[in-house]
Amino acid sequence: MSRKLILGTVSAFGLASAVAAEVPSVAADIPPVHSLVSIVMDGVGTPDLLVQPGASPHGYSLRPSEAEALERADAVFWIGEGLEPWLEGSIDALAEDAHVVELAETDGTTELEFREGATFEAHSHDHGAHEEHEHEEHAGDHDHDEHDHEGHDDDHDHDEAHDHDEHDHDAHGHDHHGHDPHAWLDPENARVWLDVIAAELSELDPENAATYRANADAGKADIETLIGEISAQLEPVRGKNFIVFHDAYHYFENRFEFPASGSISIGDASDPSPARIEEIQDKVAELGVTCAFTEPQFNGDLVATVFRGSDAKTGVMDPLGADLEPGKDLYPQLLRNLANSLTGCLG
Repeated sequence: MSRKLILGTVSAFGLASAVAAEVPSVAADIPPVHSLVSIVMDGVGTPDLLVQPGASPHGYSLRPSEAEALERADAVFWIGEGLEPWLEGSIDALAEDAHVVELAETDGTTELEFREGATFEAHSHDHGAHEEHEHEEHAGDHDHDEHDHEGHDDDHDHDEAHDHDEHDHDAHGHDHHGHDPHAWLDPENARVWLDVIAAELSELDPENAATYRANADAGKADIETLIGEISAQLEPVRGKNFIVFHDAYHYFENRFEFPASGSISIGDASDPSPARIEEIQDKVAELGVTCAFTEPQFNGDLVATVFRGSDAKTGVMDPLGADLEPGKDLYPQLLRNLANSLTGCLG
């Protein structure tokens, strides 16, 4: 090989490395958000995931590698303080120079109020009642339960950055005023967020802006198609009554006009009281509930307790994609799995 060819090859390799180095380092909080960011970054780069599959985002201790990913991030995408009150301090300490996007606060995001009571009596299932988010109206007054996450090493150098013990999360005095933070389960919100993610990354990385924009447009089209497919899939079991483990599915129910009859627990970490279990059992009998859904990361015995003595079936619904491989395919598969769980159990 000639010296000129060798030098040309080395020069080209150096140029490619320089271009690759300019791709932003990106962190995303939960697997569904990570999936949306992965869709936009497809062919350009791969975001880092902060909260691993199977963990509750309401209370989490970052691993050293996750804290390092947050520290090197040029951009951070997260749902917001309502879902992860502990993460705000970590972002402030470790990613103070990053572009931080709280997706629940972005313009065009549909937000829904918390529902109250085991059987949601305080809220009618009026699917036209959802509101468009206004920044000045966003309230942070709902404290979320802290859920102990197993399998994570809390002994690392970043304890001071993510010590969420300072947050007051009363597991049984849970205050559900304000907005429900599970907004990713409305696929129309996901379509809005793809635009937001593409715009933010394009600002950081103008050279790849066309790719980010094209990926976001393709992702939006795919989700629009998926909305139609899920609506058709749910049609044969529409109107049947079911109970969920906790009230995480309001956005999915609202988008597809497929309301649950109630939830078993108050929040992600709290066990229901005997009075609440009795209330749900009475409602199950009254409504002829045919199915109850637990979640992979929570105690399925609670569902068995509520349905003991009845002929109702049980199923699993997963709002976070605990058993799915992180990446661009996770978000659409998450929605498909919710629909499959409903039709499989109710059918």
